[in-house]
Amino acid sequence: MIDYTKKITTDREVNPIDNLDYSIESDRGRIFSAPAFRRLQKRTQVFALELNASIRTRLTHSLEVAQVARFIAKTILAKLKKQGLDTYGLEELENAFVSTAEMTSLLHDIGNPPFGHFAEQTINKWMRDNALPILDAFPSTRPEVQTIKNIIAKDICNYDGNAQAIRVISKLQRLNLSYTQTLAVLKYTRGAYEAKPPKEDSFSYLKKKPGFYYSEASFVEKVQQTLGVEAGHRFPLTYIMEAADDISYLTADLEDAVEKGILSLDQVYDLIKKACESEGEHYLLEIIEDRYRQAKEKEEPYQFNMFFTLIKAKLVTSLVYHVVDIYIKNHQAIFEGSFNCALLDYDTQSKYYKAVKILETLSAKHIYQNREVQTLELQGYTIVNGLLDIYKPLLELSAKDFTKLLQDEKIECFIAMRLIRRISSKQIVAYQADIKTLNPEDSETYNLMERYYRIRLVTDYVSGMTDDFALNEYQTLMAL
Repeated sequence: MIDYTKKITTDREVNPIDNLDYSIESDRGRIFSAPAFRRLQKRTQVFALELNASIRTRLTHSLEVAQVARFIAKTILAKLKKQGLDTYGLEELENAFVSTAEMTSLLHDIGNPPFGHFAEQTINKWMRDNALPILDAFPSTRPEVQTIKNIIAKDICNYDGNAQAIRVISKLQRLNLSYTQTLAVLKYTRGAYEAKPPKEDSFSYLKKKPGFYYSEASFVEKVQQTLGVEAGHRFPLTYIMEAADDISYLTADLEDAVEKGILSLDQVYDLIKKACESEGEHYLLEIIEDRYRQAKEKEEPYQFNMFFTLIKAKLVTSLVYHVVDIYIKNHQAIFEGSFNCALLDYDTQSKYYKAVKILETLSAKHIYQNREVQTLELQGYTIVNGLLDIYKPLLELSAKDFTKLLQDEKIECFIAMRLIRRISSKQIVAYQADIKTLNPEDSETYNLMERYYRIRLVTDYVSGMTDDFALNEYQTLMAL
């Protein structure tokens, strides 16, 4: 039975708000005022350290995704009204349904590090090369300690922006969002410490990436149990956010590439046209030919703006109605969170799926493999890797020395005494809160978990930087 009153609730960690509308507005206010949300304006979408304000950042991308999510959510409600919203427990939840989908979209990139997805790979490589040897040195004389050691060793090498988003929301920013809003952000349902399932697994897609860390596993479990979402399952509105994200990407990168002069309007048109003809794809071909003609009729310097605007207007509307149909046709599985597919990827024979794949392929080939873009990624690698090297002394201290450090006591490592002062107090508070949950009498487990939380602390600091702050911090500390 589909009953959204079981999923969209006022439950939250502390100080719950009884009135649902007030609870939803409280979530909205907390998100907009969060420093982590504002920092998205200085985070890479594709082009790092870009001075041209018209080029997309994580913030402007998130705003576009939120708008598409509103469109999808409203369209779903409009179609369900024909059957009666009371059938699904939605008669008094329309505002909450739309707002949750919208705010989830604003939050979906909040855990992404500076310099984009390339930095995720950089962090994970650094952890394998530098943090794992530190953990390996810890004794584990009991089987249960060795089990924990194996778990956190895998966990620290699987940094992912999706998992970091849950950590940012729950611990680093302590937004105290409703459980509904929090769980809607959980895009993937596998812990970073868990193995990736095989393709034939019924949750292979839902678990293809890490969705949360070991440090937040108990919190995620609590939220899921409160909202009646089984382990490994998704929150239903997360599918809307994912579809909105996929739709927003379609022409965005191509548009930014033209703005930067990497491609011209004519080149984009020719590339799409040739790809459509090669694939025998007529739907997208008809759209771009019609919109290209309309754009070229206008003798102005920003013909490409009109071209992309006209394409987006057609594509977004068509794709929204397409994913809404899929949502409703698979409503029970989506409500349960067992629907093991992205909405846009469900019907691989549809003209919409084929159009999406053509645009994705063109972006991958002509933008992501562009020399300038890859140069920026390599620079990001050098900066993130260099910063982690600089802060490594904090990870090499004993638990006793690190405690002294936080208490402003003098220790032998004079470098660490200076590094700790650069880390945000919010991140240190999150570390200290985690340490309080440990039992110091079990020294083996305590020392192992303390080092795990300290690794998280350094990772939180570096991954929470904006592109320009990371560059400046690197140049400052490297004396460049």
